[in-house]
Amino acid sequence: MVSHIGVDDHAMTRVPESARYSWWSVAVQRFGQISALNQFLLGAMLGFGMTFWNALLALTLGAVVLELVAILVGVIGVREGLSLSVLARWTGFGRGGSALIGLAVGVSLVGWFGIQSAISGQGLVHLVGGLSEGGWALLFGLVVTAIVVRGMSSMAWTAYLTVPAFLALVAWSVATELSRHDLGELVGSAPAGPPLTLVEGTTLVAGGFIVGSVITPDMTRFNRSVADVVKQTVLGITLGEYVIGLAGVLLAHAARTAEITTILTSSVGWVGVLMVVLGTLKINDWNLYSSGLGVVNFVATVFGRQVHRGVVTALIGVAGSVLAALGILGRFAEFLTVLGSAFPPIAGIMVAEYFVVRRWRGDLEAARAGGTLPGSAPDWVPATLVVWLGSALVGLFVHIGLPSINSLVAAMVLYVVAGRLGWVRGVGEYRTEASSSVIVSKEN
Repeated sequence: MVSHIGVDDHAMTRVPESARYSWWSVAVQRFGQISALNQFLLGAMLGFGMTFWNALLALTLGAVVLELVAILVGVIGVREGLSLSVLARWTGFGRGGSALIGLAVGVSLVGWFGIQSAISGQGLVHLVGGLSEGGWALLFGLVVTAIVVRGMSSMAWTAYLTVPAFLALVAWSVATELSRHDLGELVGSAPAGPPLTLVEGTTLVAGGFIVGSVITPDMTRFNRSVADVVKQTVLGITLGEYVIGLAGVLLAHAARTAEITTILTSSVGWVGVLMVVLGTLKINDWNLYSSGLGVVNFVATVFGRQVHRGVVTALIGVAGSVLAALGILGRFAEFLTVLGSAFPPIAGIMVAEYFVVRRWRGDLEAARAGGTLPGSAPDWVPATLVVWLGSALVGLFVHIGLPSINSLVAAMVLYVVAGRLGWVRGVGEYRTEASSSVIVSKEN
């Protein structure tokens, strides 16, 4: 019966070449991720506190940061064909650390999945009516769950339909609102709200999608080449930041407010509400998809049981939808934001290990030739846990510069130093093949 509940999508194994997609197919989904409603709101926040040209510069700097992170971890994903949490076993974290990453990803993204479902529920009440906000949130969450249970193929077709529709609605709504104003005056006008500095603006841009950049291997494992990763990342993130972000900036200057949802629904009515729903759908499927992958790895690592990705996705999707309908998850938004500070160091450590320290790089490469996983993985890497915690604290408490970048760079530097000093060592060894339940207590 389990085999009939969706597809497993190579949740715990390498994605074979035969199951990979064209760069354009993955690029549409990447663009769909970053061109969602959140990007509109981000652009509005920038436009409310910055001039158009400063907002443009903040979007540019933030996009460069996000692209560098996404490309570096994305290259690891396409080469190894593994999801983020599984890949972490051989990129500095070991078996125990990868379980922690899987848990963090699972909790964080299913939380945002529920919150986004609740937002769509609010929009659908105005667009369709009939049900309560909770009822629509539940129905929306279940629809997204059904899409994600079917895996990458179903999500690709969803992106083909929703991305063009979303862009058309964006063009219509923005043209409608901006037709009432002189574009030159909007570009040259002063912001209506409290001023934002360039550093603050760039922080908003980089921080707004840093988790999406870190979990890039979940997506790029379906690419065919490193060149494909670079093309889709540059195209998807650049267009997402500029097209949607700058539209939000201009709308904030036109309406003299940051409440873009109010602007859209009041100026173009049901079109604006439909934009809210489509904009949420395009990012929410990936929230649930990566959450499911993280939970699958957590269960396999901690409990030693191989569970089907489709089944796990269905269970957490239903749970997230029910919690969204009950209005519970909205209370955890602040907690999820704090939890997000743990993600940038993950990318820093993985990049430092894979490209510089290379403690387990040889194991990955040797197994890649046979399309399998390395025969064993370290149980724990104590130095990594110290670097991870220390770097996350840097991001939380050091307020000079960009917090997400501070923590990412701190993780890279500290891990490389630890590697050069010989402190990056595995404690215990976990068999990943048939004898995976056997743990040999020795230094790896």
